[in-house]
Amino acid sequence: MSANPEAAKDETIVLRDAFVPHGRTVPFENGWAWIAVAWPIFRRAIGLWIGIALTLLIIFLALPNFSFIFAVASVIVAPVFTAGLMIVSRTLDQGGEPQYKQLFAGFKNRFGSLLGVGVLCCVATAAIALIIGVVTGASVYGLVHATSVEAVLALGATLLLAALLFFALSLPIAMAIWFAPALIVFHEAGTVEAMKGSFLGCLRNTMPFLLYGIVLLIPAIIATIPFALGWLVLAPVTVASIYTSYRDIYFTS
Repeated sequence: MSANPEAAKDETIVLRDAFVPHGRTVPFENGWAWIAVAWPIFRRAIGLWIGIALTLLIIFLALPNFSFIFAVASVIVAPVFTAGLMIVSRTLDQGGEPQYKQLFAGFKNRFGSLLGVGVLCCVATAAIALIIGVVTGASVYGLVHATSVEAVLALGATLLLAALLFFALSLPIAMAIWFAPALIVFHEAGTVEAMKGSFLGCLRNTMPFLLYGIVLLIPAIIATIPFALGWLVLAPVTVASIYTSYRDIYFTS
């Protein structure tokens, strides 16, 4: 619980049950419930969510095109913005009035720990790229220099191996950062502590997350078809579902 009286007052509804630092195992069907419960959170502030989505679209898709530095910076600050999104979700869940400025709350609250998650994610991603390069050989990176379809097909097996390696090595990283911003901003966990708690919470709920991914797959395809405009709705719902799954996994019922 935060030492700030106002923050503590704001947290009382969410922290009504015992907090489980490393998460608890929840039923398989809860993977669907996370999304179903996230929808009302989006619906209560549709305009705000779409405005936030457009802001993040510029930050994470447009700005990185200008330079490599912007691209790296966007990865590093992603957990900081995620913390703000968790606060927006919690405010709506508690029946409060969310504000646009809450998107940037992570820059004032627990910024160092949140930034640490982004830095470790960036370092881990670089390490994965290096491992893939060593295991598959430099030829996988020769794809960008391929001048014919035949040349691309010749790299097929290598590319498949690289893709499988990337998925296998990236999954633990995704698990470690999934809930880390919420654990940091709501429970004042340190960077490593939060990433450990996030990883274990995901690990203990592999089956609900499997259902969660399957349920989101079809909407993701549909959202992408009309110039990806559907993501202005699906992205906020997905963000809210991170909050609802955090609430489900890290508190006793």
